[in-house]
Amino acid sequence: MTFEGLNLIEPILKALKTEGYTEPTPIQAQSIPIVLEHHDLLGCAQTGTGKTAAFAIPILQLLNADPLPERGPRPIRALILTPTRELAIQIGESFQAYGRHTNLRAQVIFGGVSQKSQTDALRNGVDILIATPGRLIDLINQKYVHLKSLKMFVLDEADRMLDMGFIHDVRRVITQLPTKRQTLFFSATMPPEIQKLADTILKDPIKVAVTPVASTAEIIDQSVYFVEKKDKKALLIDMLNDRAIRSALVFARTKHGANKIVKDLVGAGIPAEAIHGNKSQNARQAALQGFKTGRLRVLVATDIAARGIDIDALSHVFNYELPNIPETYVHRIGRTGRAGASGVAISFCDSEERPYLRDIQKLIGKNIPVVTLHPYHSEGEVVHAAVAQKSKSQQTGQKRYRDEPSRSNTGFSPNGASRQSKNRFRSTTRSTTNTSSGKR
Repeated sequence: MTFEGLNLIEPILKALKTEGYTEPTPIQAQSIPIVLEHHDLLGCAQTGTGKTAAFAIPILQLLNADPLPERGPRPIRALILTPTRELAIQIGESFQAYGRHTNLRAQVIFGGVSQKSQTDALRNGVDILIATPGRLIDLINQKYVHLKSLKMFVLDEADRMLDMGFIHDVRRVITQLPTKRQTLFFSATMPPEIQKLADTILKDPIKVAVTPVASTAEIIDQSVYFVEKKDKKALLIDMLNDRAIRSALVFARTKHGANKIVKDLVGAGIPAEAIHGNKSQNARQAALQGFKTGRLRVLVATDIAARGIDIDALSHVFNYELPNIPETYVHRIGRTGRAGASGVAISFCDSEERPYLRDIQKLIGKNIPVVTLHPYHSEGEVVHAAVAQKSKSQQTGQKRYRDEPSRSNTGFSPNGASRQSKNRFRSTTRSTTNTSSGKR
């Protein structure tokens, strides 16, 4: 399947070629024809599966074919509602990239910054509006946003809206939309309240699902290091001293923990910044931009802050602390290994976290390789999940709902470790990574 086979118009095909896209991912191949045929869509897909292009491309094509009014400013004809500023900006960048050869205008609005540039753009006319709930409601109340001409509505990351307490704002926005519209609904999970919302706003939707959560980890080179909590700081610093690690996203369980990791890394001469809920949106965006441009090699994040972040060519994910919810592990490591690129996920596991590791291994259906040749190795019970052979029905489901992408391990200078230990650690971790990369 190619993008040409999806009956896309030449301006969009030209833009996709410029972006280097040749074949649609599974969710794109399934969703684009459905949207182009004006059906409502229920998409069960995580961030990183290519879902932004799955809705952006057909929206651009449908709006491009829809004549503009002869008089007056352009009305808003498509609304994409998304939970975070970072994700809104990324979606806006996608619309700009895919629609560069059309005459369509897209605008992103979000809170935490002056609204003047946003309201100026709205006055001049916008075809596609990408918004976070709070700022959108503010501008609706101020009469800057009018949705009576809306034809297409996308609710992105609906379960994340619920997690962040935005679900009531989402319902308020929905009351402002025309009854006659096409709705595209995306969510990584479908808890009861989200299923109820989907049932309320969708009309005879076609469902598209990709990748059961457990199978997203299969293409990523995973390893676990048994290390006591007090030694995690030294282990992380020593590993990040290896310049072969081009970029690293480090996960902490708490905001305080993320700040402490950053303080330790900066103290060791490793530039790093944190993103979490206590950071201002400007600070979070500055950190993310610094990471994307290469000014920062290391970004430290909590789970809520990191979800929805799409970073091209992220080489490494570190689980400084293992999550107590196994699905969270899969979401975390799914930040790397995108678009067919290699990715490495390294987890630190202390004695208290061994049960978490067991649950993770049960979920992903395999035992994560343990790296023992490092100076901080902690002896203890070897954790292996009772990984059963996948049932035939599970295997069939994974074939039917495949994942698709969206668009070296380490080094040392440990305190108190012998030169022999350092060299052994370097050679062991690098050879492990190279072997795994070769398999991929």
